[in-house]
Amino acid sequence: MYFIDADRVRKVYAEGGRKHTVAIEELTLQVAENEFISIVGPSGCGKSTFLLLVAGLERVTDGRLLIEGQPVNGPDPLRSIVFQEYLLFPWKTVRGNIEFGLELKKIPKKKRRNISSEYIRLVGLTGFENRYPHELSGGMKQRVAIARALVNRPKVILLDEPFGSLDALTREGLQTELLRIWLEAKCTVIFVTHSISEAVYLSDKVAVMSKRPGRIKETVAIDLPRPRTRDVFISPEFREYERYLKEIVWEDL
Repeated sequence: MYFIDADRVRKVYAEGGRKHTVAIEELTLQVAENEFISIVGPSGCGKSTFLLLVAGLERVTDGRLLIEGQPVNGPDPLRSIVFQEYLLFPWKTVRGNIEFGLELKKIPKKKRRNISSEYIRLVGLTGFENRYPHELSGGMKQRVAIARALVNRPKVILLDEPFGSLDALTREGLQTELLRIWLEAKCTVIFVTHSISEAVYLSDKVAVMSKRPGRIKETVAIDLPRPRTRDVFISPEFREYERYLKEIVWEDL
């Protein structure tokens, strides 16, 4: 049994009357526990829609979507999602943003502080606990968003182009940090990106979606050693994965 099992998933958005949009059609994808899988494909192909389905923020129209053998029927604290926009509370500090979910669960203040300190360290924000979002760089804000997603110890973390709005150097640094965090947090990751090189660097597998209505055209296992360093970008194996995936994506452009 796969940890996440999507079998011929279909998602249709009704727009009033008889008009409707088929976002995803016959999408089949399996993800193992603690696996890091990236999804790439043309704009508008349904990558983000699939994340919302896994998160339980949207419902499957047809087909089957299971996590640990159980159908996804709605949101669950064991599944967290991080968007490209940081969506931080501007009136809360770094610690306050990270502790928000713990407050909702009515965890005592001292325990909240101990837990949040652990994740502040994990994402490399020690010393910035009392800063507000307007005092942080874009990369630091995204670290806060990742820590907030991780603090409930989810089994699945869903990332929707989380580095898309960052400058190139910050993005590269956070890619490496994300791998470190993933290895330490031990969770399953589904990562949506437009960057094929980013997908190859981060992932155990890369799934390529077709143009809308989206389906999985091919899933490519990335057989590169871990832990990975930036040196892997210049290896012949990395370049071959990148070339092959680009060919599959470009078929739909």
